[in-house]
Amino acid sequence: MEFTSFAAGHTALLWYTFAIALVMGAVVNKTNFCTMGAVSDWVNMGDTGRLRAWLFAIAVALIGVVVLERLGLVNADGAFPPYRSGQLIWAENVLGGFMFGIGMTLASGCGNKTLIRIGGGNLKSLVVFAIIGVIAYFMVNPFPHSDKTLFTVLFYDWIRPLAVSLKGQQDLGSMLSAKNPQAARDWIGGILVVALLVIVFKSSDFRGRFDNILGGLVVGLAVLAGWYVSGHIHLNLDGDSYTLRGYVQDWSFLTDSPLTNKPEAAPLSAQSFTFINPMGQTLGYVASGFKHVELTFGIMAVFGVIAGSFAWALVSRGFRFEWFVSLRDFVTHVIGAVLMGFGGVLGMGCTIGQGITGVSTLALGSILALLSIIFGSALTMKIQYYRMCYEDEASFLAALLSSLVDMRLLPGGLRRLEPI
Repeated sequence: MEFTSFAAGHTALLWYTFAIALVMGAVVNKTNFCTMGAVSDWVNMGDTGRLRAWLFAIAVALIGVVVLERLGLVNADGAFPPYRSGQLIWAENVLGGFMFGIGMTLASGCGNKTLIRIGGGNLKSLVVFAIIGVIAYFMVNPFPHSDKTLFTVLFYDWIRPLAVSLKGQQDLGSMLSAKNPQAARDWIGGILVVALLVIVFKSSDFRGRFDNILGGLVVGLAVLAGWYVSGHIHLNLDGDSYTLRGYVQDWSFLTDSPLTNKPEAAPLSAQSFTFINPMGQTLGYVASGFKHVELTFGIMAVFGVIAGSFAWALVSRGFRFEWFVSLRDFVTHVIGAVLMGFGGVLGMGCTIGQGITGVSTLALGSILALLSIIFGSALTMKIQYYRMCYEDEASFLAALLSSLVDMRLLPGGLRRLEPI
């Protein structure tokens, strides 16, 4: 897709993003595609239908990115955020993912589900969104009249030194073959996709549930479409070809710029759907007085998912307002939102941002974050289940130890509660 002005190219990116997110929001609402629900079904009921839908979405996005990169239509090496960075921030991926997994369980859904629930009239999720937005914004932006962020104050000094500097990029292809990473990605991606599809479709129950298939397919294709659109918009200006990011980076050399304010370059890189950092970007957009220059792929994704969910809620007559049922419900959601805000930025993504978009780049950090999210969510659910079944008479420590025994991470002798 080629445009003759930055304004035209940038506007196209924003509207394409909104349209893709609109479809994704409507379909996710219709099919009840939910990553937190997927873990819940699996842990509490042994139902893997929605978990397989999630894996199906990963497979679709992964094979799509492999093909697009092979065709030269997407370059995920310079993605935003930098999934394949040569600095492996493994501790941040693991801790952030773990915090996010706990948070999404307490707040009744991940970042994407929060937006879906807002579109359906859930006011609880609006509170969750606001809290996530504030934390995500100040994790990467300095406090007023300061050069410090939440990340530099709370995390940087002790966690960033744990990062590992690699000789090359952190995607599995580059780590396996520095000389020919694309060929290695082709093989690794192909093998993983085949394995995922076998796992997904060997279940006759999954094959018989149209909504699970539709949800996984559309979410995977939406992530793929995001990669394609954001990485395939070019500018042709007086015979010179630019990407959107390249044009902004060279802004100081251009005297005939059509815009009076310079947007940030990084958010114009190739990217796809993620929702925690964009919630912070949305807060910044509102605080700026809705300046057009502040609009990004992520902000339009947020608006699009909410709008799509709202449209389906109206069509299906499922729109209804919902509020907290008790003070405890409110506090639980607030804690969950805080953990998602910190964890989503620290781990560099959510269940969609790292779990599908990041994994589609074969980045090791994304895989670590995804596993940590699942572990944090599953452990929280098991603890909640023990506490519920024992009517809160069991201590948190007893529920934690028994949950870890159930997950085969501790020996049976440490069990404090009878298995449920």
